[in-house]
Amino acid sequence: MGSTTLPKKRIALLGSTGSIGRQTLDVIRSNPDRFEVDILTALNNCDVLIGQAIEFSPNVVVIGNTSCYGKVASALKSLPIKVFAGEDSITQVMEMDSFDLMVSALVGYAGLRPTLKAIEYGKNVALANKETLVIAGDLVTEKARAAKVMILPVDSEHSAIFQCLVGEKPGSVEKIYLTASGGPFRGKTRENLKRVTREAALNHPNWKMGNKITIDSASLMNKGLEVIEARWLFGLKSSQIDVVIHPQSIIHSIVQFIDGSMKAQMGLPDMRMPILYALGFPERLSSELPRFNFTDHPQLTFEKPDKALFRNLALAYEALEAGGNMPCILNAANEIAVHAFLDDKIKFLEMTDVIERCLQTVPFISKPSYDDYVATHIESISKADEFILNKLQNRGKH
Repeated sequence: MGSTTLPKKRIALLGSTGSIGRQTLDVIRSNPDRFEVDILTALNNCDVLIGQAIEFSPNVVVIGNTSCYGKVASALKSLPIKVFAGEDSITQVMEMDSFDLMVSALVGYAGLRPTLKAIEYGKNVALANKETLVIAGDLVTEKARAAKVMILPVDSEHSAIFQCLVGEKPGSVEKIYLTASGGPFRGKTRENLKRVTREAALNHPNWKMGNKITIDSASLMNKGLEVIEARWLFGLKSSQIDVVIHPQSIIHSIVQFIDGSMKAQMGLPDMRMPILYALGFPERLSSELPRFNFTDHPQLTFEKPDKALFRNLALAYEALEAGGNMPCILNAANEIAVHAFLDDKIKFLEMTDVIERCLQTVPFISKPSYDDYVATHIESISKADEFILNKLQNRGKH
């Protein structure tokens, strides 16, 4: 019998220079017979983008920062690569016919427009940018259903749930458990958290990630965003989504079914595994990734999250319950608060104060349109900046 060779899946990778982007390229590099890079985009890191373009020779490269265009275009002029610049171009190239799967490894709000554009043009999306579903989950999932497009989760927790649901009937899920490592401050007191430094917050015990997601993990906001993302990915109510602290990060999440049985997906904490699953779906591809050994992990432990101390998780549940544009407000305020903390403008616990104030002051819209989400995002940023400035001014008076 003759063997059949499947055509390579052509990948548009948005955010190629970040942590998830680089690990996605690791997966593609390890599977040259299965995947090829068609589009690479980055916002600012032109040197890394140039190196990636020279290695993978994509059809198109986009640098979001227009001031970097000359450098990127000059470096790639001898290669058959189209070079564009500007954040609008990142969205516009999603209209191209040349790729099969869009991987959104962008950070924050920047992921929403290109994801909607890819869906509009009938492309499946491997989503690492959870904020897209946090901001406008109703809009994104509705458009994906209408276009018959799959949203394949890349987050390790959502990939775990997705894998556990393969072959199961809709309606068979009672609830899901999203696991969380607890971050670097698990077991700490409020007094400890008042004195947290930027360096301590960036020192995650299990995962190597970008700065934004690492801070979100330390404050448990990342888990809150994942709760909202799970609601839209899997069509669940907030009461069906629970969070459990699992410090070892071996069980990535759990599904509990209506008969009481449970399925968990396990493995070493390595983002290349869920990336490989999303890129290869519906196939499960072989890999040389490190294997889990039970004797190396004799204890797997579980705890309840402390929502009173890590209030961001409670705020995320409250925003999800309220619905409308509240998760969009939560996300925008958090983006500004995290950047302010990373810039040493506010303290660790003050990030929650900023988010809570925005949730209280930005007007609620029960059924927002896309334009409402954009306006909400802009207003939430303005309110968060204003609140942070007031904190700085008050600090200067004392």
